[in-house]
Amino acid sequence: MAPDYSKNVPERPEPHKADVKGSLPSWLQGTLLRNGPGIFSVGETTYSHWFDGMAIMHSFTFKDGEVTYRSKYLRGDTYQANIAAKRIVVSEMGTMAYPDPSKNFIVKAITFLNHTVPDFTDNGASNIIKYGNDYYATSETNYIRKIDPVTLETQEKVDYLKYLAVNVVTSHPHYDKEGNAFNIGTSIAEKGKTKYTLFKVPAHSKKDKKTSALKNVEVICTVPCRSLLTPSYYHSFGMTENYFIFIEQPFKLDIVKMATAYMRGVNWASCLKYHPEDNTLIHLIDRKTGKEIETKYYTGAMIVYHHVNAFEDDGHVVFDAIAYDDNSLYEMFYLNKLKEGADLKDDSYSIPTYRRFALPLHPDKGTKAGDNLVKLKYTTASAVKEKDDKLICQAEVLCQGLELPRINYDVNGKRHRFVYGCCVERSALATEIGKFDTETKTMVRWSEENCLPSEPLFIPRPNGEAEDDGVVLTSVINSNQGQSGFILVLDAKTFKEVARAYVNNELHKDMHGFFIPHGN
Repeated sequence: MAPDYSKNVPERPEPHKADVKGSLPSWLQGTLLRNGPGIFSVGETTYSHWFDGMAIMHSFTFKDGEVTYRSKYLRGDTYQANIAAKRIVVSEMGTMAYPDPSKNFIVKAITFLNHTVPDFTDNGASNIIKYGNDYYATSETNYIRKIDPVTLETQEKVDYLKYLAVNVVTSHPHYDKEGNAFNIGTSIAEKGKTKYTLFKVPAHSKKDKKTSALKNVEVICTVPCRSLLTPSYYHSFGMTENYFIFIEQPFKLDIVKMATAYMRGVNWASCLKYHPEDNTLIHLIDRKTGKEIETKYYTGAMIVYHHVNAFEDDGHVVFDAIAYDDNSLYEMFYLNKLKEGADLKDDSYSIPTYRRFALPLHPDKGTKAGDNLVKLKYTTASAVKEKDDKLICQAEVLCQGLELPRINYDVNGKRHRFVYGCCVERSALATEIGKFDTETKTMVRWSEENCLPSEPLFIPRPNGEAEDDGVVLTSVINSNQGQSGFILVLDAKTFKEVARAYVNNELHKDMHGFFIPHGN
């Protein structure tokens, strides 16, 4: 039986030992945190879209061959307001909340004003991120919620706007070896300009552990938006040792329509529109100078949610991303399409492609229009010069049907070989996870009947030498009768099962996860 994705997921806040089958590696010590929507109805009101559900966090702690599990709702302002009202009163991207019909005119007027200049939700149901010594539940608004990574208790609400002018921020920052975090957000019509802001959140010094790391945030650079009132939507970005890669794609948020959405009786998601007639502009920013590379890189229309990795090689920046030809993916996660038994496979499903782009850093001025400036032998990606010196980039498609990509983060920003992800060739809901070899173009898979695995995370073995020396963790929804959900541990090299731990609890579909090594 397929899971019912609209069913509220009960929390289990008290820690309990999972039932381990197999043998966990002795070096696997730490906590996997996972986050995703878990509450889909309050009273008689229901969210329209799966992404809108109120967050539930899961914790799997590995210690001395045992696994301890717990889960807890994110009790932010959104949760508190909805529960107190016994109905959904805070709007999300795909669900517009309207006041109780019995409320008076003043309440309705205040609700209208709050939606004209939106005060966004703090329902951080997308990911767990780290700034300094602190961990936060995040979505993509200007609000994040600090959490206790051990107890999963919800702590203070943090507003990015108190530290820098960004109205929306990605839930996929990058980290360097020193613990500095890098992220990007959009500043909407601030001082008459709409721009994208790349920023750095420095790692905490040992002397300053109690202060929020965001107080020391540094703006690296700003990139002007191609259109004042229709900024591009993006979910992630790329980073190498010396460059940031930002894709300004023709998937645009109409600010004017967003301001009038409540009055028009539509959700904010309807204000996002894909423009297949437009091109995609790829921005390359120097990390040291904070300046954009003069060369303009373009490619055809596409939608990218997840970057895989990026690296530099012989005068090129190479970046890998999972791309779609349309915006049908978001539409497929409306709860009326996720009804029990639906497999999300129909003619409208756009299968994602794993694309590799190569950007020449220093194009020879002597080259002619029509020349391909990519000199790398291992990729068919091209960058063709046009008369106005801009480069038209065509990607090499490495494979199809891979999403939620993860790598060994120790090679982030360097040339990688292996990618772990969910296999979605046949449906937007994965029944398999895979290990993809970018050199041989082959995929090794894991699946089990009546099981739905989540995004796989690679955990490196301490002092491991090979890129795939470690394990892969994935939480698994188990629909087999009489069996609970479990956390699966695979040998990353062979992709064979090492162990699993039944949590004696029902798991559910989630979004993303973060692993905290023991002692960190």
